[in-house]
Amino acid sequence: MGTKIWSHSYLCFLLKIVVLSALFRICLAYNDSESKLSAFFVFGDSLVDPGNNNRLNNIAKYNVWPNGIDFPGGIPTGRYTNGRTAVDFLAQGLGFKNFIPAYNNPATAGEIVFHGVNYASGGSGILDKSGYIFGQRICMNDQLANFAKTRQYIISSIGADAATELFSNAIFAVGMGANDFLVNYYTPVLSILEQTLIAPEEFVDAMISEYRPQLTKLYEMGARKFVIENVPPIGCVPLERDLNHLWVGDSCVTSMNDAAMLFNAKLKTLMSELNSNLAGSKFVYADLYYIASDIIENYQSYGLENYNSACCRQLGRYGGLGLCGPTAKVCSDRSKYFFWDAVHPTEAVNLIVSKRLLDGDSKDIYPINIRQLCTDTDIGL
Repeated sequence: MGTKIWSHSYLCFLLKIVVLSALFRICLAYNDSESKLSAFFVFGDSLVDPGNNNRLNNIAKYNVWPNGIDFPGGIPTGRYTNGRTAVDFLAQGLGFKNFIPAYNNPATAGEIVFHGVNYASGGSGILDKSGYIFGQRICMNDQLANFAKTRQYIISSIGADAATELFSNAIFAVGMGANDFLVNYYTPVLSILEQTLIAPEEFVDAMISEYRPQLTKLYEMGARKFVIENVPPIGCVPLERDLNHLWVGDSCVTSMNDAAMLFNAKLKTLMSELNSNLAGSKFVYADLYYIASDIIENYQSYGLENYNSACCRQLGRYGGLGLCGPTAKVCSDRSKYFFWDAVHPTEAVNLIVSKRLLDGDSKDIYPINIRQLCTDTDIGL
């Protein structure tokens, strides 16, 4: 009797594997004939956090009004902007019916994860320490650990072969590094000693040394198509403009932008190294620094009227002091501002960035854009 029950359970288990695997292959074939895109997995910080910090003990959570005022439904979701993030627009541009769900959302379970998961966390960085002043956040190492759990679930659900196919045809977007500067190396007062003892070059080397094994680990877990975003011009955000106004006037903080460019140069070298050393991988370098700088320098040609101040503001000449929350003042036309708050871009800018990453030339994203990466078939398993 026990043998029959065990056999029946085992057959049901096998049937489940077959059905889920078939469903996955149908979904894969459902995409347009040129694209083999299966899923979209996202790792990063507040630029792309869809609400993972909502359930954390973090003082910089953005699941309060007026954040999300332009998001579908007009509700705050935990995104650090007035509407959609660049990743939200990318998902729509790539044909996904829904936004890539937050890992920390209890509803992100079951077959939903076959299409991708967003692990990004506001305040997080490449280095575990970065963002500590905000409280709990999910650093890159912890985001990798969370993906490992998703990966194991997918393997147990559809089998190793189908899972390997899913991961090899998925996009893995990673955007880290800004917080390692903003809320670590350049944290006001708290990091003066660190800046005195550690040169920017040494700090950047430490970031790259940590980033290399992190990205390699993603590859070892099945990722093959990578979109790696560099650090944008952090010296131009309203926060730094206000903190450094007495020294730099109305200009961006050159020393911070120089540090970002130093990291970006070494990151681009790392991309070439990984492309050469990790068989079958395709690392694409997304130049957010170039795109953001271009929009800031030519803001009027993009339909913007303000390139240096926060739309949602509390204090400061540029509105860079304080968090965007219920007591903040909001500009009358959010579509005309580059910055939503002290650090983050508006939905209008996120849309521009997403379009340039999706279909831009080699100045925006190198050596190919995201749409081309989706159709690239020269990927090994």
